[in-house]
Amino acid sequence: MPPIDLKAAYRTIMDDHFPPRLEISFADGVRRQTLVYDKVTWVIDHEEKGLRYGENPGQEAAMYKLVNGNLLLGDVANVQPGRYLASDPELLQFGKHPGKINLTDADNALNILRCLMDTPCAVIVKHNNSCGAAKGKTLAEAYFRANKADRVAAFGGCIALNREVDVETAKLVSENYAEVVVAPEFAPGVMEIFAAKKNLRVMKIRNLARLAEFAAQRFVDFKSLIDGGLIAQWSFVPEARKPEQFLPAVCEYKGKAYATCRAPTPRELDDLLFGWLVEAGVTSNSVLYVKDGCTVGVGTGEQDRVGVAEIARDKAYRKLADWIAWERHHTPYNDLQDVNLRKAIDEEVASQKGGLTGSCMVSDAFFPFRDGAEVGIREGVTAIVQPGGSLRDWDVIDCCNAANVAMVFTGQRSFRH
Repeated sequence: MPPIDLKAAYRTIMDDHFPPRLEISFADGVRRQTLVYDKVTWVIDHEEKGLRYGENPGQEAAMYKLVNGNLLLGDVANVQPGRYLASDPELLQFGKHPGKINLTDADNALNILRCLMDTPCAVIVKHNNSCGAAKGKTLAEAYFRANKADRVAAFGGCIALNREVDVETAKLVSENYAEVVVAPEFAPGVMEIFAAKKNLRVMKIRNLARLAEFAAQRFVDFKSLIDGGLIAQWSFVPEARKPEQFLPAVCEYKGKAYATCRAPTPRELDDLLFGWLVEAGVTSNSVLYVKDGCTVGVGTGEQDRVGVAEIARDKAYRKLADWIAWERHHTPYNDLQDVNLRKAIDEEVASQKGGLTGSCMVSDAFFPFRDGAEVGIREGVTAIVQPGGSLRDWDVIDCCNAANVAMVFTGQRSFRH
């Protein structure tokens, strides 16, 4: 019996039997509001094609864009049709045309960038979570820092950039393997650089320049259930999008008032806000560490808050060790054979506490106990942002005051499932 070619599944292009139009109606007996969607396709190699496949080879899939209709519930209105972003990208290069994961990764990167359009910013998404996000004085600096945050996880990721891609940035991107690059425009000479990466999908999204307009707008977010049922919800919008919208960390317990003793510095406020906005695109339970406008450790999808704080901490240590090994010895840390080199790197990383000293801690939900916050405090974090609202906020406040750590509340949970 000949061996099975297991690689063939990833070269498969599924037949697309999904209909060209989708309509979803909301009716209350008085009126009917219908959202109308058209299927997205591209002409590739002289043939009209839709998505390559769904989350896995063998899963047929289709993507639809909203072309008509508007849902109004109370005083909240749906995003107007025709204002396309990830649902209608222009493919400039497509060695393999995109599958569902490529588009949803790109979409979540835009979800993060929508609140970070005031400065050059790069977000690298892998499996629908940010593995690196950073601001910079230039786009090249922002991308370099985002990639440095987690060089290993960035391999095969989706890179979203909120400015025109220049040659310097393109050269940095081409040094690594990426699946997708998304940007509003590409400068002369950039596509020639990307052409050497034959499987890189390059997507231009013209509306990305207006992405900031989406920061406070909502769309209908659908979740399909195993029995064919649906859950519909309004999409999440971060309410704290400016430093002054943070709330003081105060509470009352058994008749006693509690408040943090120290307010965040301007630098800390900048990192707290950046981290909170990145947090909106990270799967819960999650904890992030941010320093100087760049993620240092990202913990995602864990069942308990202490555990995810520790995961983010441990990742910060591992990623810094790998970066030092790569930068100095051009070898991933895990491939270093010299025991003395590894020991020296370990000691350096430990002395820097994984780069966490002086960082800010971001939690998408309140700390039910002080032990979650203490994970970051032991590593030298200087400020924390979290929703607040725990029965034991007073204990977390006490914990921060004992360590001279500033803390602010958002008053809003940021779960993402």
